[in-house]
Amino acid sequence: MNIHEYQGKEILSSFGVRVQRGIVAQDAKEAVDAAKKLTEQTGTGWHVIKAQVHAGGRGKGGGVKLAKNLQEVEEIAGQIIGMNLVTPQTSAEGKKVHQVLVAEDVYYPGDSEPEEYYMSVLLNRATGKNMIMYSTEGGMDIETVAEQTPHLIFNEEIDPAVGLMPFQARRIAFNLGLSGAAFKEMTKFVMALYEAYTKSDSSLFEINPVLKTSDDKIMAVDAKVTLDDNALFRHKDYAEMRDTREENPVEVEAKAVGLNYVDLDGNVGCMVNGAGLAMATMDLIKQAGGEPANFLDVGGTADAKRVEEAFRLILKDEKVKAILINIFGGIVRCDRVAQGIVDAYKNMGDAIKVPIIVRLQGTNADIAKELIDNSGLDVHSAVEFQEAADKVHEVLA
Repeated sequence: MNIHEYQGKEILSSFGVRVQRGIVAQDAKEAVDAAKKLTEQTGTGWHVIKAQVHAGGRGKGGGVKLAKNLQEVEEIAGQIIGMNLVTPQTSAEGKKVHQVLVAEDVYYPGDSEPEEYYMSVLLNRATGKNMIMYSTEGGMDIETVAEQTPHLIFNEEIDPAVGLMPFQARRIAFNLGLSGAAFKEMTKFVMALYEAYTKSDSSLFEINPVLKTSDDKIMAVDAKVTLDDNALFRHKDYAEMRDTREENPVEVEAKAVGLNYVDLDGNVGCMVNGAGLAMATMDLIKQAGGEPANFLDVGGTADAKRVEEAFRLILKDEKVKAILINIFGGIVRCDRVAQGIVDAYKNMGDAIKVPIIVRLQGTNADIAKELIDNSGLDVHSAVEFQEAADKVHEVLA
């Protein structure tokens, strides 16, 4: 589950990680009030206005701007809130901005120049260990750094038996070229950051940039946090941070009715029971010359109501030219699934205007095929994978 920057900073701060302070605002007036409050708390005269959307690269799209007075705070907040922000990580349509974070200016003058670093905590799937990835090249896309200057990216792997050790935090600070007070600050920052990552059950913490201020403080200026959905039962307060406005509305609807659905860009809708079979079905569609329009796992209870809900979700995508239903009857009997398909089809009337290919294999598959073939509906039945692929190719031709 992705969360907003301000929410990520709340989690970081709760574990003792120093963050750039800010207040979220829903409109321009709230932004001005937030700026006044921040000035009282921090003494800052300038403020950074940041669009709160689930996408990186906000600055490139005009979603992060500096305001030097309250009038500029109101003007910039008014411009950003309500805009469709297009970044390298959004679609061409962009994402609508519903709120902004009014943050303190932390690039103040002092004894030394501020410096920016990159730091993330994530699982290294190749080794099965958590790792801290970091670089002196903060504020840039890490992909660009990896491509152009890979020697400036460092990795610190953590032994799960003992966790992050203090000497590893010191090594990170050393590799970043820090010394004195900034060195000590960075070691504390890294230890607190890793504790926040593990205890919040996150799958990603990305801080870009981590800032060394002109007076040698280390803080998170940004925070991209992804929480593990499977662990949210342990964090009821984190679960409440979900912003469904930032998610695909069809995926949100599917989740509400208990279906596992992921929207894709293809032209053949999938309705499958089981994630593994769903992946194989998408390969089947590609083999037949089509492109999968979605991943949809109906689970083990493919009755008429569930199938009808699945149909409605798939048909919300106007690009869908055909639907492939691929069910293995292990826990659920194929004849019951077939009857569910027939009932759902009849219930939906003229709403289904694309051809449907049904492959049912397993318990009572022969009875299921007979039910489909004798239904009188525009449904093509198949038994073997290749047969289903041929029918998909046929209806798309």
